[in-house]
Amino acid sequence: MQDVGYIPLFLALVVSVYSAFTYFYGGEKGNGVLLESARNSLIASCVLISLAAGALYYSLITNDFQNEYVASYTSRDLSLVYRLSAFWAGNDGSLLFWGWLLSILAVIMVLQKRDIGRELVPYSAGVVMCTLAFFLIISLFIANPFQRLSFVPPDGQGLNPLLENEGMFFHPPLLLAGYVGFTIPFAFAMSALLTRRLGDEWLVVIRRWTLIAWLLLAVGNLFGAWWAYVELGWGGYWAWDPVENASFLPWLVGTAFLHSIMMQRRRGILKIWNMVLIIITFNLAILGTFLVRSSVLASVHTFAESPALGVAFLAFIGISLFGSVALLYYRSDELHSEAEMESMVSRESTFLLNNLLLVGAAFSILLGTFFPIISEAVRGVKTSVGPPFFNQVNGPIFLAIILLSGICTLIGWKRASVKNLVRNFLWPTVAAVILAIILVVLGINNVAAIVGFVVCAFVLFTILSEGIRGTIARRRMRPQNYLSAFAGLILANRPRYGGYMVHIGVLLFAMGVIGSSVFNIEAEASIKPGESMSIGRYVLTYEKMDNFETQSKTTVSATLSVSNSGERLGRLVAEKYFHRNHQNPVTEVAIKSTLIEDLYVILVGWDQDGTTAFKVLINPLVSWLWIGGVVLVVGALVAFWPERRRRQERTARDGEDV
Repeated sequence: MQDVGYIPLFLALVVSVYSAFTYFYGGEKGNGVLLESARNSLIASCVLISLAAGALYYSLITNDFQNEYVASYTSRDLSLVYRLSAFWAGNDGSLLFWGWLLSILAVIMVLQKRDIGRELVPYSAGVVMCTLAFFLIISLFIANPFQRLSFVPPDGQGLNPLLENEGMFFHPPLLLAGYVGFTIPFAFAMSALLTRRLGDEWLVVIRRWTLIAWLLLAVGNLFGAWWAYVELGWGGYWAWDPVENASFLPWLVGTAFLHSIMMQRRRGILKIWNMVLIIITFNLAILGTFLVRSSVLASVHTFAESPALGVAFLAFIGISLFGSVALLYYRSDELHSEAEMESMVSRESTFLLNNLLLVGAAFSILLGTFFPIISEAVRGVKTSVGPPFFNQVNGPIFLAIILLSGICTLIGWKRASVKNLVRNFLWPTVAAVILAIILVVLGINNVAAIVGFVVCAFVLFTILSEGIRGTIARRRMRPQNYLSAFAGLILANRPRYGGYMVHIGVLLFAMGVIGSSVFNIEAEASIKPGESMSIGRYVLTYEKMDNFETQSKTTVSATLSVSNSGERLGRLVAEKYFHRNHQNPVTEVAIKSTLIEDLYVILVGWDQDGTTAFKVLINPLVSWLWIGGVVLVVGALVAFWPERRRRQERTARDGEDV
């Protein structure tokens, strides 16, 4: 089966190189025959990589332990669903998955019917196939998932127990899909530079590609936060780990790009800036892929060290970054803005400031992530920075970004008048001030929390006021009830109102972050069966400990009954289990969630005399993280959904507020 996978991969590399060369040459010569041959080769490469992926899946399903990758990440007692997820559990399989996804997106890109951007496809496909060829070289010669062992072990090592979680089916593949997705917008940007078609054409083509890549990365990060929260047993959801940061960076710059392209399409400005943003986003996506596969930075997420792989990725990033920036510099004279900002009090200026803050946040995270390497190179001592640095630096930046998103909603293009500002911002400001007073009356004296909640409320009210005004105006023009008018308003401009829904999702997420960061409570106690511990309004009574074994692990569970202000809420069961192939125990936390707060129970340890140690946390508003994520996804899908053809011409010049 190893040959069945390796041979198609090798053929796919040959075909991909041929396709890339033929696309560039055929595009330069305008030769339709060559371009048709290049397209067929691209499709053939996808088929061949799919055969290789199918061969690896077959090996995983059938426990082919002569395959080194299968023996390293599966075992006979591993359920089928986790054997399937082992495809991306390790270095070799995940890189094959990267290439496989890219080949599928490449086929969609070249087969997609389009009225505009057809001339950009040959060079775009050539860039994509060059990227695919790089990943195929990696899979063939450095991280081969079809490496054969000299013997057949009786069983495999199995998955790391921490990976046996539902998050394994969503977090890694979604992140990888987000990374891969940014290749297409980057390729069209390079095609626009190569063909000198530097108007809005390439932006129209890549908007939805960028949005779906951005969404996949956002959802992948959300699943990662949820996975860390329910599985790792430390009570948090984001630790500013280097690999977590690496997946956040392209999302931040991609967010800036999505906002910035609106200004180019609406006002014809920031053309060079948009090119810079998509170049940075793509290379940060490659950097994120690289960091998981190197030991450059210490992280719980990294795979085994592979120096050759690290060198290959750094070389690719260097070539990509230098080549794209050089091409941009060569074409910079043709990227003049068609207009200028007329006022600092305008939607353009707030969008630009928002862009700068997003890029600034990304830079601060990048600097903090690589500071250990920088300090070692300069001082000879590896000094790391922890969560306090990231929180203190980025907290105010993110709050300013949220505030600007509300201002952008209501401020006018070109130049905003005083009358416009007063009319649009009066009631949101009044509502935010009232909320601040209510919070103080309720006894909340944390200034940072009050400011955070008030800013979120202000932005929420700006969005709601915009929706209310639009609904009333639409109802005046049409004989509809308010609900029909509101639905029609959204359907009439899906990009704008889908963007507003995304902003609401971000607000809900921010509310969850503020609540869980500022108002969390923590307590530890060592108690025996029958004894109780208290935290806040909760009383937890330790009932019993159970111990049971399965084929693969030994599980120890502790059962506690929970009451809140005297009202019985039920039982929680916190566990630890010990896997037969792994030394470190795995913590399974017990969580009782409401919209107000989470009661989070961790089984820490136990003694022979029955004394058991527990760590208990109250994490306020954590549920709003996940609710905000759902709203964000719905909003992005609304913005992504194609509009009616008769509206496409007008929206090509309108700003989509995503």
